[in-house]
Amino acid sequence: MDKEKFPPRLAREAIRVYLREKREISPPTEFPKEFQKKAGVFVSLHKRGRLRGCIGTYLPTKENVVYEIIKNAISAATQDPRFPPMEKDELRDVDISVDILSQPEQIYSEDDLNPKKYGVIVSKGWRKGLLLPDLEGVDTVERQIEIAKQKAGLWEISNRDLEIQRFTVTRYKE
Repeated sequence: MDKEKFPPRLAREAIRVYLREKREISPPTEFPKEFQKKAGVFVSLHKRGRLRGCIGTYLPTKENVVYEIIKNAISAATQDPRFPPMEKDELRDVDISVDILSQPEQIYSEDDLNPKKYGVIVSKGWRKGLLLPDLEGVDTVERQIEIAKQKAGLWEISNRDLEIQRFTVTRYKE
């Protein structure tokens, strides 16, 4: 089993079965041990180079990464509020990437960020905004924080009044 291809293939199969049969697949009985741990997972879908869906969990909500991939793949295809639910025949035109997140860590200086290496979580109270690392068009720390603040509805809050965390990802692409 190719561990580099396992996450996106699992995500694709979860979406395919859900779109056709409206059911969640059971996880495979055997899979690489690095996917047996608990971790946050984001599944991103791109159709002809444009975002088509992205849903994830920055902290684990399931018993292991395999379950997180299945749940978040289905959600990315059917629950992303920015897009209509995916149609069955769309899946063949979609590229899938799966990001497995490290545990977020608190930072106290924007000097500890790098948008190519680290994702960012900004929060104040119950509002949180997250941006994955190494995204096209996000080349500065300022831009990364600005987008995360917009996602959280915190655009008017000064960066010094925010809690800021960073994390790394292991990205798997088809």
